[in-house]
Amino acid sequence: MIKGVKDTFVDVKAVLNDGSNVIIEMQVLNHKGFEKRVLYNAAKNYSVQLTRNEDYQLLNPVIALSIVDFNMFDDSAVINRFKLLEKEKLIHYSDDIELVFVELPKFNKTLDELTNIEQQWIYFLKNAGTLDFIPKNFDSSIQHALDVANEANMTPDELEAQHKRKEFISIQKGAVELAEENGLEKGMEKGLEKGLEQGMEKGIEQGIEKGVKQVAIKLLKANVAMDTIMLTTGLTEQVIEDLKIDLSI
Repeated sequence: MIKGVKDTFVDVKAVLNDGSNVIIEMQVLNHKGFEKRVLYNAAKNYSVQLTRNEDYQLLNPVIALSIVDFNMFDDSAVINRFKLLEKEKLIHYSDDIELVFVELPKFNKTLDELTNIEQQWIYFLKNAGTLDFIPKNFDSSIQHALDVANEANMTPDELEAQHKRKEFISIQKGAVELAEENGLEKGMEKGLEKGLEQGMEKGIEQGIEKGVKQVAIKLLKANVAMDTIMLTTGLTEQVIEDLKIDLSI
C-alpha cells in the first residue's frame, strides 16, 4: 500500500540508486479507468514524499511501470513510455513522473532472438509459468526471479494463496469472455452501435461482479481472514459481511 494513501495498492515498490521511486503493477485484465488509476497512483506516490514545510527540491522522480497481459495502444511497440512534454512543440518539461507500459501480448521473440537483458526479462515475465530452467546466457538476476516464483519453494499456506489467486484470475477471464459473448449477441439483435457498447459494458460488469463474489465465497468457506479477502477481491467489508449472512457463516 502506498504510504499515506488509503486503499491504494501496487504490486511492488522499489527505490533506485538515484532515489527514484518505481511502482510496479502487473495487470491481467483491462478495465474501465485503468489508465487513470495508473496515473493516480503515480501522482499520489509523488505528492506524499513531502511533509509540511519541506522543500520541493526534495521530491524524487516516480516511475509507474505497468506490465499488462492485454493490448493498450494501437502501435506495435511492446514498451511505451510517457512523460511531460509541451503539447505542440514537444518541449521537455520534466521526467519526474514517467509512465511505462509493457504489453506482453505484443512480445513474440523466441529465445534465439533475445539480444539484451530487457528482452530477457519480458520473455521471463511472459513465460515464467511454463519455464523449468533459465538459459545459461540469461542474466543471473532472472534465475533468482525464477527461484522465487517456483512453487516448489513455497510453504503450504503460500501455495494455497497462490492457487486461490490463479483461480480468481481464471474466473475473471472467463467472466469477461462470457459477458463479451452475451453482450455482442444482444447488441447485434438491436442493430445499434450504442446498444452494443452498453450491452457489452453491462454484461462485463455483471460477469466480473459475479465471478469476484464467487471467489469471496470460496475464501469465506476456507476461513480466510477478512483483510485478505478484501485485498484479493477488492470487495468492501460490508459486501463480504452480507455474503457471510447469506451463507449463514
